Formats: sequence, structure tokens, C-alpha cells
Amino acid sequence: MSDLNVAIIQSELHWHDPQANRDAFDQRLTKVDSSVDLVVLPEMFTTGFTMEPQACAEVMDGPTFDWMASHARKLDACLCGSLVISDSNHYFNRLIWMRPDGSYGCYDKRHLFRMANEHHHYSAGESIEVFQHKGWNVCPLVCYDLRFPVWSRNRQNYDLCIFVANWPAPRVNAWDTLLRARAIENSTYVIGVNRIGRDNNGKDYVGHSAIIDFFGKPMVDAKSDPIVAGATLELDKLNQFREKFPVHLDADEFHIA
Repeated sequence: MSDLNVAIIQSELHWHDPQANRDAFDQRLTKVDSSVDLVVLPEMFTTGFTMEPQACAEVMDGPTFDWMASHARKLDACLCGSLVISDSNHYFNRLIWMRPDGSYGCYDKRHLFRMANEHHHYSAGESIEVFQHKGWNVCPLVCYDLRFPVWSRNRQNYDLCIFVANWPAPRVNAWDTLLRARAIENSTYVIGVNRIGRDNNGKDYVGHSAIIDFFGKPMVDAKSDPIVAGATLELDKLNQFREKFPVHLDADEFHIA
């Protein structure tokens, strides 16, 4: 199968209330089509973007991990989003990639948002991850990572790049622009899932979650409404474009220290 049916969920988040957020997403996940292969939730979808990890961190076999495994199994789809995780005496903004069979992968946010002092509260990830699902290679990243194109550079090792976020309203133009840039420069599909509403720090979020094709054109543009939306990504069309327009052959070599 060369097509991948994806769904995004854009919603408000309850501050520091994982159970309330899980309950809310329970309802939204009932609206996901049965044909979907991958569902993407926002960054820190159980808490909002918090700098108090000691108040709400979970462990890897905690309630949200189990909740994700249960929904992935019911949907027969991968489910991903980030949450606050305590692991080996460190806190991480960790994206969990939950598979339908209960196996999983993780990506720890590399670029911590210093303007909110995230780097004082969380440990940074050290490696990029690419997960396989139904013949697709998928690279999941988190929010501020979007501003660092070297980190997300496609070395012909992924077909879809995902950014989960709590990206505030004043900088939403940067979000819109950079999502499209990442798709164009990497000849890849891009999914960006942001939250909406106001958090307990008085920060406003206006969403603009999107599914973008390899030309940088939105297939789904969620605007600022709560929404469950989907699209079908076509691997054959992506590969045909890469063969016809192989910009990767002229890419510069580099090494990340």
C-alpha cells in the first residue's frame, strides 16, 4: 500500500489535568475515520506547555502511555503526540509513537525553547528518529525544532515530517511559513498540529494545524477551530516528483556534532 491516511486533532487543552485531556480526546478520537493509519495530537497534549514537570510528569508505563496503547489498538492506527515524561531522574518533552500492536518509539525534543526557560526544566534529546509504518518513513519532531532546518534536513530517509506544537498566536505567521518551507526544501509531506485556546500563563494559541504536500500546498488548513481532519498522502506521487525533480542530489553534506 502506497497511500497513508492521516488525521490531525486540533483542540484546547486543560491545564495540568491529564485525565480531563484524555477524556476530551476520547470524544474527539471517536470522530476519526476507520480507514485512518496515523493520528497526530499536539505537544504536551495532557498538560499544556508547562514548566512545572515535577507537578505533572508521568512515567513511560503510566496512564497516558496505557491510554495511547489502548486507542492505537482500537483504531488499528499509529497514534503520536508529546507529553511530560520522567525518566532516569530527568524530565523530557517526549513524543511517543504508539503502534497498534502496543510497541512504540520515542523522540525527545532536541531544541528546548529558552525564551520560556524550557532548557532549565527539561533535558534535550540527542538523536533524530525515523519510524516506519505501512511502507512510509516518518520523522516526528516537536514545536521549536521547526526553526532549525539542519536538524530536520531530509537525507532521503523520510517521506513525512511531523511537528507537534504549542505555538503561540503572536508567532503563528512563522509557524505557517516554516511548515511550508520544510515541505518544499525536503521534498516531503509535512504535518503540523498545534493547539488552540489560552493556557494558564495567559498565552493564546490559534491553531493553524495543517497537512501540507511536497509542493508546500496545504491539503488541510485547520484555521483556529477545534477540528478532527484528515487527508490521504500518496507515496507514489511523492516518489515520482523526487525522480523528476531530484534536488537532493545537489544537497550539501554536513555533520551534526
